[in-house]
Amino acid sequence: MKNNSRRKFIKKSSILGSGIFIVPRNVLGGVGYVPPSDQLLIASIGSGGKGGDIRDKWASKERVVALCDVHPDGSHGVLKSRKKYPNANFYIDYREMFDMESGLDAVTISTPDHTHGIIGNDAMNRGIHVYIQKPLTHNIEEARILTKTARRNRVVTQMGNQGGSSIGVTKIKEWVDKKLIGKIIKIYSWTDRPVWPQGFQMPKVNKEKPDKLNWDLWLGPAQYREYRPEFHPFNWRGWWAYGTGALGDMGCHILDAPYKALDLGYPKDVECSVAKIYEKIWTPNYYPESPPAASIITLHFDKTLKTRSDVELIWMDGGLIPPRPNLIPSDDYLGEKGNTNGVMIIGEKGVISCGVYGLNPKLYRKGKETIHFETDLFYSQNLDYIHHMEWINACKGGYGSDAYKKLTSPIEYSGPFTETVLMGNLALRSYMLKEGNEFVGRKKLLWDGENIRITNFEPANQFVGRERRKGWEL
Repeated sequence: MKNNSRRKFIKKSSILGSGIFIVPRNVLGGVGYVPPSDQLLIASIGSGGKGGDIRDKWASKERVVALCDVHPDGSHGVLKSRKKYPNANFYIDYREMFDMESGLDAVTISTPDHTHGIIGNDAMNRGIHVYIQKPLTHNIEEARILTKTARRNRVVTQMGNQGGSSIGVTKIKEWVDKKLIGKIIKIYSWTDRPVWPQGFQMPKVNKEKPDKLNWDLWLGPAQYREYRPEFHPFNWRGWWAYGTGALGDMGCHILDAPYKALDLGYPKDVECSVAKIYEKIWTPNYYPESPPAASIITLHFDKTLKTRSDVELIWMDGGLIPPRPNLIPSDDYLGEKGNTNGVMIIGEKGVISCGVYGLNPKLYRKGKETIHFETDLFYSQNLDYIHHMEWINACKGGYGSDAYKKLTSPIEYSGPFTETVLMGNLALRSYMLKEGNEFVGRKKLLWDGENIRITNFEPANQFVGRERRKGWEL
């Protein structure tokens, strides 16, 4: 691992310098004590909001040496992180932090989606291990770049879809491997997101930028636009320039179980339908700067050894839910309680259903008693800790170690997975493009996964990546 030489030097210097360093562990620090030489030097970029998890138990035995946020007093979470680690150096610009904190082992990245790729790529090129919140990147091109960068630099990576470490996902994989529902033909997945405003026209500037917010750094690779409170600190998810909508927010949590259990790989096509807002009779207003209020995405995959047939995956958001299979009793919830989020894997002999993070999977089979695998009591409260600790242990073990092999969402997996999740957004963003004088609408887009290109409608390829501002190139 990157700083093994530093740790070995510290240990050797301590032993050679004086015999007083060779003392019992209980004298040094008691039960659970971790000597400085065995601690990771960690930084947090985006230290409020989800980035506030740097204050959680998983980081308690490491050394948090730096915090970074473009809005140093912008949220209670940032201030709490700074209070938790008063001796950590604080930065506004992550690039300055990387330059100044040359001994960093690892960094967590919890910024808005549009800056995940540029920060993660920079960190890995410096040999720093990364934990990047989901989705891994803002677009498909960036996910492919980060996958190559991680492999080239042999760093330890983990995407923050904590459900990837759920025992529920392991149980679903076991059921699939045993072929308990037979040949698999269809997957339904859904979420009640968005829970933020989206699907409307870009608002006009109506408020001044907060004094201490570095707006230029917040924008990063996105084209310059004046500050709006609709973008920061939270509702950026509802704008394509910065977020990835309902699919980007929940897709990596919900789709992990079927994608992992079925070894789905790249889809071969994608199509969509969207909710429209009608301000005037027969005048659709689907605003291309924002995801729609609700949508349905359909992906098709070639058969794998696990599915044994071609598979159709249908994603629904905005509160839409799929039809109930006959095998699921009318009083059972679909997915999770309230039917708010979930997955159903449909086979010829049965159905597997689960909630977000693969929690509480159920197995329904023809003529068989329903199997309900309960996971809520422990995993719903501890998944984030388990997922982070996988990464911490792998960072200490190093690339390719036994601990590394236990990672459930390294970039080798989460890169291609993120590409598949974001295929839905490629279709949504292509929805209002024209072919001649006609809107594309529900045109099926054919996908060449190896070469990351739409093969039957060239204008859609503009959304595979993004145009980046000068100075923010990958």
